[in-house]
Amino acid sequence: MVLMDLSSSIIPPSALQSILSHCRLLEFLSLEALQLSDGIISSLSMNPNLLQLNLSGCSGFSAPALAHMLKSCSRIEQLNISWCEFDNDHVKSVVDNLNPAVTHLNLSGYREGLALEDVKVLVTRCPNIQALDLSDSTPLMADSFPVLRQLKGLLHLSLSRCYHIHLAALTDLGSMFPVLSLLDVFGIVNDGHLSSLKKELPRISINSRPFSSIARPSPSSGLTGGFMWNRKCQLRFKL
Repeated sequence: MVLMDLSSSIIPPSALQSILSHCRLLEFLSLEALQLSDGIISSLSMNPNLLQLNLSGCSGFSAPALAHMLKSCSRIEQLNISWCEFDNDHVKSVVDNLNPAVTHLNLSGYREGLALEDVKVLVTRCPNIQALDLSDSTPLMADSFPVLRQLKGLLHLSLSRCYHIHLAALTDLGSMFPVLSLLDVFGIVNDGHLSSLKKELPRISINSRPFSSIARPSPSSGLTGGFMWNRKCQLRFKL
């Protein structure tokens, strides 16, 4: 099995571990909103070909287990690890162990848990990031822009509800990020100022993507049912 989507399933961690312990060839996996365990994360480590992994909203696993999995799954290109039940050690496990192949990363939802120093480590480790979601990281301010500027291929940046970033600073993004085409700043810019910001940044689409698609199996580009990660599913069965 190469693709698996168990998002929001009603499944005990023990049963989930039993399933994943037999998987070695996974490339696309979504476990969004599930209760996990260190054993489950260890099972993921046995899938070195993982390309896209969605653990958004998950809980129940330790920082060391997470670090080991990220080291083992060294081909991950898209990782959504937003809004998990993390402490600072978990966040550091992510930024310290991501591989340089990552191009799409959702690390939103950690409020005080994600600081500028973490962003510096992240940018150094993963210089090829094209889409980055750091929304709800309240310590971040405009001094993070020169750091993020090192991501020469950054196309999509999400900083929604990073309340210490002010409207005036956003107008500099057009010159600082020459290839940036998508910017999400929900909660920072009110409707009254949004039109003026769009005029300042005419080539950047602002607040056009309220939901992140990073590593998620949901259809995109108009595809209908039967597709996961933009691939046609040959086998579907209902529980």
